[in-house]
Amino acid sequence: MPPNPTGPTNVELRMLIRFLRRAANEYKAAIWDYVADLLEKPTRRRVEVNVGKINRLVNDGDVVVVPGKVLGYGVLSKRVTIAAWSFSRGALDAIKKAGAEAITIPELVRRNNKGSNVKIII
Repeated sequence: MPPNPTGPTNVELRMLIRFLRRAANEYKAAIWDYVADLLEKPTRRRVEVNVGKINRLVNDGDVVVVPGKVLGYGVLSKRVTIAAWSFSRGALDAIKKAGAEAITIPELVRRNNKGSNVKIII
């Protein structure tokens, strides 16, 4: 029997982690290495953040990365850009209602490869 694979078994998540490691090396941006480390955690320890928590921790115009899933509990009243591994349906509705933007993590890396002025919410 082959040894157990280390890290996530989800192929898309593994590719995202590899993409983040390359971006960290290419752009000399340690933030992407840290996000990759957080995404490599076991599923039960992966980050889940409610939009209400994001609302408490950010200001209008902030760019936020959630290395996990964004959930829809709470109210979002600030216009922010949120990048995450995944979003619940309720979270997407709350984000759209607030006039904020939900994007993928690779899209954030393409827009801001140095990761400057990006807040990580865990």
